[in-house]
Amino acid sequence: MKIGRLRGVNIYLNPFFMALLGLFFVAGILDKGLIAFGVVLVHEFAHAVMARKLKVPVADVELLPFGGVTRMGGDMPVNPRQEIYIAVAGPAANLGLFLAGAALSNYGFRDDNLSFFLQCNILIAAFNVLPALPLDGGRVYRAFLAKRVGIKKATYQAAGLGQFMAVVIITAGTAGLITGWSGLDILATGLFLFYAATRERVTAPFLFMRHMMQKKDDLLREGVIPSVTLVAREDATLGEVVRLFMPERFHFVAVYSGEMELKGILPENRIIDGLFKFGFDHQVGRISAI
Repeated sequence: MKIGRLRGVNIYLNPFFMALLGLFFVAGILDKGLIAFGVVLVHEFAHAVMARKLKVPVADVELLPFGGVTRMGGDMPVNPRQEIYIAVAGPAANLGLFLAGAALSNYGFRDDNLSFFLQCNILIAAFNVLPALPLDGGRVYRAFLAKRVGIKKATYQAAGLGQFMAVVIITAGTAGLITGWSGLDILATGLFLFYAATRERVTAPFLFMRHMMQKKDDLLREGVIPSVTLVAREDATLGEVVRLFMPERFHFVAVYSGEMELKGILPENRIIDGLFKFGFDHQVGRISAI
């Protein structure tokens, strides 16, 4: 649900967060719910401010119980270096708020709401640095991993960690609900984390293709970008080859026969064109090389 617009950025409240605020209201602690809302809002706008500083357009912000999602605008994806800075900005903002609140506490400003404010900030910061998508730590982990295994495989691995952690949280939340040491909040967080991590896995192929289509713009913008040479047997499929492509690198593929005779060298753009024209199962040796 859209709840407003700030500095040109649309703000949406996720239904899970709305339900959480409703629980706070029913329990008679709406003030704490509003504190949680404010902490999450600052967390997400820290992402948005960093994105704009890096000249990355921001489309909207969706507030979730454990943080949120800052969606980037434009047709091109965020490159891994930018994603690291943008991801770190959220937990860093929470750490800053925690230190400011702790300083107030040291000067005698002590009450239940301040204690809850401190708890919210440290919990959201700590939870979001876990190396699992869609959390901020997962985005940092994916950015580093993408340099070695490519954006698609890195997304699958980071989202897989997110699903695993979600199952652990769901199990703990269910046990807590049965034994009475926790409420629905832990279980709900685990369920939503599993949903969000699964969504990241599903969109991985689309994200990969967006990164591949960005290479021309990278070259035009930077003038020079690093290159990587891959070696493939002529009967290898285009799908097997492109799975090894990485962001911010231009690839050349040396194609060899079964007798280790060099058949030619294919630039990345020729591979991508062949992929769109012939599909993932087309053999790389059947594309004209230079």
